[in-house]
Amino acid sequence: MKVFKEEQRFTQSWLIILITISIIVPITLIIKEYMKENSTMSSTEFILTSLGITLSITFIFFFKLTTKIDEIGIHYQFFPFHLSIRKITWTEINKIHVRKYEPISEYGGWGLKGCFLWNKGKGTAINVSGNIGIQIELKNGKKLLIGTQKEQEVKRVLENYQYKIN
Repeated sequence: MKVFKEEQRFTQSWLIILITISIIVPITLIIKEYMKENSTMSSTEFILTSLGITLSITFIFFFKLTTKIDEIGIHYQFFPFHLSIRKITWTEINKIHVRKYEPISEYGGWGLKGCFLWNKGKGTAINVSGNIGIQIELKNGKKLLIGTQKEQEVKRVLENYQYKIN
């Protein structure tokens, strides 16, 4: 295999349950307030508030991590943080391997992590779920870990391109 492609989204059961509860609780409170006899909340306020809560909480389902590995290099995009695909060419890479990692202790969880407050020495992690990632160390010293759910496929493709890393 010479090309690897993967698309990941936040679809974990525990996350869906947490988001469902995060929507039900505030909307129930808003419905109670709206239904009160002496409520000052208008129908428009009720609808806009309920819609705002629902949209803001379900926004996470628009997040998508796309990874592609080919003869040019590693291409990745974590939408909506990256509006366009980012590319790392093989000539920019010092080392690359697939590894197991601890999302919470190493990077502070899942998502786009490590950029600001959490363990800068580890570099940046872009992950959606799990604990397997493509560890990339660039020649400029920066580190990037891209999460994957397809460990064996990634390993096979990376074997094809090891000769391109100087």
